[in-house]
This record gives sequence, structure tokens and C-alpha cells, in this order.
Amino acid sequence: MTKRFELIVFDWDGTLLDSAGAIVACIQAAAADIGLPPPSEERARHVIGLGLKEALYHALPELEHERHLELADRYRHHYLARDHELPLFDGAAELVRSLAADGYLLAVATGKSRKGLDRALATSGLGECFHASRCADECHSKPHPQMLAELMAELGVSPRLTLMIGDTTHDLQMARNAGVAALAVAYGAHDRESLEELSPLHCADSTAELAVWLRQHA
Repeated sequence: MTKRFELIVFDWDGTLLDSAGAIVACIQAAAADIGLPPPSEERARHVIGLGLKEALYHALPELEHERHLELADRYRHHYLARDHELPLFDGAAELVRSLAADGYLLAVATGKSRKGLDRALATSGLGECFHASRCADECHSKPHPQMLAELMAELGVSPRLTLMIGDTTHDLQMARNAGVAALAVAYGAHDRESLEELSPLHCADSTAELAVWLRQHA
């Protein structure tokens, strides 16, 4: 069967890794550590997928600029204490390995830092499946299209043959800004209604459903 896409780009947190709840808890704990009322779960979930600097700024806009480094340090403290325990979603590893075996070019575009993504790829055992990746400390934060533009340029794939998969509106808006197709997953950080407002090709409720859609349409 002829492939519709050559390059499939995954977000990491909330799309392959079941980490949204932990990220929310770490943002809230970091705020409490520096004496601020923790943001609501809804607000903390909304910023998942952004680079850490942008995420914390939007989660706690009332915080004085000079204290953002302090907040980021406390967030890293809490996240690093538990990130090695966070699991991939059921079926995620099998899906990635299957796509790699089928000859797709695979990449990651994430709000994580390079150090954080490298650690996650090593822990998950999926590093060998991905041909390229971009992180928030190397590019503009989502929804700016730089991550996707650089990945397509590095791998020599046009926007028409590229698919972005993510769990947040930031992922889908980045795809739109880069002129590439987008596929949403509704089991991560953002709710289905918000995702569907950006008209993804499909919105999957599980990795199993995601795998079926990709097998039939990608």
C-alpha cells in the first residue's frame, strides 16, 4: 500500500509518555515551594507541551520575572525525582517500533529540554527508532513552527508528506503553522473539544485506536 506520509513526528509527554498528571503535580508543588497558590489543574494542564520557561510563565503569570528561575529549579527538582518512574502509554512502544519497521521516518518535537528528552529516549529504549528530534531549548516553543521546519529540512521531507501527532492544542497549532497535517490524541493533557476545534485528521482515544488509524490512513 502506498504511504500517505513519509515522516511522522510525535510529541512526547502526553502522547507517548503518560506524564501529564505528574507534570501538573510538579508545577503545583513548585509553586507551593516558593510560597505561591498552586495553579488549578486546568491551567497547569493547558501549558503542557510548551517549553518550560513559557509553560511556567503562563501557569503563574503573576510571578515576578526575577523569580521564574527559582520556580523552574523547584519544578525540575520535583520532576527529576519521579520521571524515571513514568510509563509509556500501553502500546506506545510497540506502535513506534512497528512504524519504524514499516519504513517511516520518525521524529520527536517536544517541550522537553534536550537533556530531558535524551534521558527519556534512553529510559524508554526507543531512541534507536527515531531519526531526528527537536527540543524546546533548541528552538522556539510550540506553537512556533521552527521544530517541524527544522525536522523536515534535516530529513528532506516536504510538509505535504509530514504528519504531526500530539495531545495538545500547541501541537496542532504548530502543525498548522508549519503547513503539515495533524493527528490528535485525547488521552493526554488537553480535552477532546479543544483539540477538535483545530480540525485534526482524527482524534484518537487510545494508542490502540491511534495504531489502527495510522495503519489504515498513514
